[in-house]
Amino acid sequence: MKESHYKSYDDLPLFLNAKTVAKVLGVSPSSGYELLHDPGFPVMRVGNRMVVPKEQFIQWVSDHTGGGT
Repeated sequence: MKESHYKSYDDLPLFLNAKTVAKVLGVSPSSGYELLHDPGFPVMRVGNRMVVPKEQFIQWVSDHTGGGT
């Protein structure tokens, strides 16, 4: 597993692209790109770009790691 250079959620940009998602999760860039195409992942389209709002990403991580209520 690759190590993320982000130490807290505060370090994240407001919107994450596939490359940033991959870095945060410690996976390959291609895995990050695949995740953005997953039906349950909180993606927002801006023109041709696919981005993930920071707060929705944090919620998704919490929900998928047992951190949700």
